[in-house]
Amino acid sequence: MSELDELLAWSKEPVPETLQQLQPQQQRELLSWGKKLVDHETEGLDDLYNAIGMIVKYIPNFMVIPLMVEHIRPRIAAQVCIKMGIDQVTGYANDLPLEYFSKVASHLDEKMMAQILTKMKRSQVEKFIILALKEDPARILNIANHLERPVLEILAKYVALPDDESELATSQYRELFAKIRSIQ
Repeated sequence: MSELDELLAWSKEPVPETLQQLQPQQQRELLSWGKKLVDHETEGLDDLYNAIGMIVKYIPNFMVIPLMVEHIRPRIAAQVCIKMGIDQVTGYANDLPLEYFSKVASHLDEKMMAQILTKMKRSQVEKFIILALKEDPARILNIANHLERPVLEILAKYVALPDDESELATSQYRELFAKIRSIQ
């Protein structure tokens, strides 16, 4: 992936054809300008996310959870989670409404999500997996590549593997599917 593609991947939108047609030097200039713009507009946010993470440590979950769900957008909650430790995040993940947690989870990287799911309560993990398989099966399969066996066993109960062996052989998830098949 080019540097321009990486920058534009933040938006989860395809790279506009016009930008792809620019010369490499023009793309680098645009990339530099974009990074400066983002840095300027987000200056201090990392400190804010750290501060929020530190503050909520001292507030009971039963008070934080309703405030979070009502007043903090999932993208911001995810950025705060990134600054917290996995144990602290897991404490909130167990208590958050499933729909909200799912939205927060969509902004977390796959390895972090695997660590969180590994430490969450089994019943919550199961609910999350069921919802994730409905909403974004590719995302949960990407997370599954990093899961430890106990959580993979939960996933294996709900994932339907392709029947066609040739489809399995060419799938980007063939190794994962082989693990799941051995569990099922």
